Amino acid sequence: MNTTKSLDLKEEIIEELAYDPRINADDIAITTKEGVVTLRGTVPNFNQKWEAEDAIKRIRGVRGIADELTVDLPSSHVRTDSDIALAIERRFASNIIIPSAVKFVVKDGHVTLSGEVPLYYQSQEAAYEARRVIGVRDVSNLISVMPAPSFKTDEVKRKIHSELQRMADLDAKKIAVSVSEGKVTLSGSARTWFEREKAVQAAWSIPGVTCVDNFIAID
Repeated sequence: MNTTKSLDLKEEIIEELAYDPRINADDIAITTKEGVVTLRGTVPNFNQKWEAEDAIKRIRGVRGIADELTVDLPSSHVRTDSDIALAIERRFASNIIIPSAVKFVVKDGHVTLSGEVPLYYQSQEAAYEARRVIGVRDVSNLISVMPAPSFKTDEVKRKIHSELQRMADLDAKKIAVSVSEGKVTLSGSARTWFEREKAVQAAWSIPGVTCVDNFIAID
């Protein structure tokens, strides 16, 4: 990518973050090189760090992100690990999607999730709830997905292809899918990182999928 394209991409990222009401980008510095975006600076909470990454993935031309942002909590948001743990427990208890098998540990504001769930979106929901708790500085999601009692490879492959074809902004013909027991391997190409992520989500949405290897290149 030449200098002009790098500058254009940087301007797009700056504009995307500036107009996203979920993100305070005042203290975020952005550099781009060959499609790789580096973020430096501070954000007031961990959820904004995650949202910034998510917003940038939607931009065409982004091939990778080096997130060096740090969470600089306002004094009013600093909480003890006990307070954070209690807040997470209350969120989990009020969310019927998250099973009791999900466990967590809080240390110095860093949350580690563990356990085994039958569906991938349950692990994502737990991470979503933890990120939104005031005082959290980081979230590591180590929740695993248990294999289905009956896993039909051909049926799973068909369902993934159907899910991809339903996505209007995703060219499913460029995505190849292979399935071996509970493991799904994706290859081919996508136009943006966001499309690439949607393909992975489609694979994970199928019950019984325990692992997704993503080799999709960004075109």
